[in-house]
Amino acid sequence: MIEVVNLRKEFKKTIKEPGLKGSVKALFNPKTETVEAVKDISFNIDDGQILGFIGPNGAGKSTVIKMLTGILTPTSGSCTINGKNPTVNRKKYVRDIGVVFGQRTQLWWDLPLRETYGVLKEIYEVPDDKFKKKMDFLNEVLELEDFISSPVRTLSLGQRMRADIAASLLHSPKVLFLDEPTIGLDVVVKNNIRNAIDHINKVEKTTVILTTHDLADIETLADRIVMIDKGLNVFDGTIGDLKSKYGQIRELNFVTDDKDAKSKLNYVDKFNVRQKDVVVEQEDTLVKVRFNSSRIAVPEILSYTLDTIVVNDISVKDADIEEIIRRLYQHEE
Repeated sequence: MIEVVNLRKEFKKTIKEPGLKGSVKALFNPKTETVEAVKDISFNIDDGQILGFIGPNGAGKSTVIKMLTGILTPTSGSCTINGKNPTVNRKKYVRDIGVVFGQRTQLWWDLPLRETYGVLKEIYEVPDDKFKKKMDFLNEVLELEDFISSPVRTLSLGQRMRADIAASLLHSPKVLFLDEPTIGLDVVVKNNIRNAIDHINKVEKTTVILTTHDLADIETLADRIVMIDKGLNVFDGTIGDLKSKYGQIRELNFVTDDKDAKSKLNYVDKFNVRQKDVVVEQEDTLVKVRFNSSRIAVPEILSYTLDTIVVNDISVKDADIEEIIRRLYQHEE
């Protein structure tokens, strides 16, 4: 379905010296430097798969997505989606994709939502029977009926996000690009959006590329994740693979009346480990200890803690995916 091979994108950046002299010099004799936003990205996505495409700010995610959607032309390398090159014969290509860019809407601000969908129907030349069937499906999955007659400018953020997702699916695209689809939404609305995306993927077999900073989106939806940093691939695999490789971090939580518990628990010296292998935080009676279970065994850290501090309650849990990804980006073992 999607094949990305050695994708690179360079931008030329003008360097301006300070002051008026620098401005004049930049105007008549500008100096430039080349910035590599994307250095060498390769991955494949199977038909019907949900891919979580993630990375820190400045990693090159947006640049990759813009190349995949045909907004930018690669400096070198190639990307093929459903057999088409995004930058060649773009008019035909865009019929195969749907795009939702976070808080930037594609809807007409002053038109009622129903009329907006009517305009998109004509743009994409969707036949009447297919349009009615699609709208019935989208109404059911995204619950649009309560606000479909309202002008877009009157919709809440959660309603507008559902409306944008529906707009991107009206022409039955084979690939759906979702950039931060749950940003700024409350917990209930986030869950509804995730359920809708999952349902659409399963029923329509739509391939989804999901970029997000909300790692719950990734855990809930993604079959596979590709992580990039500084324009390069740093991980490609399932969440299970990620946890298996980088998930040795565990978290010990306990409640104690001892306000000096943090200073009394010297895990580093006790177990002869590196400072980064164990991090202790205390807030009033709650103490959190994040530790590398490949260097300190769980029974050992429990035994030492209980021998050193009077504990009222205690639990151990696996590290969440956010902690795992933080360690990966910081190249920690």
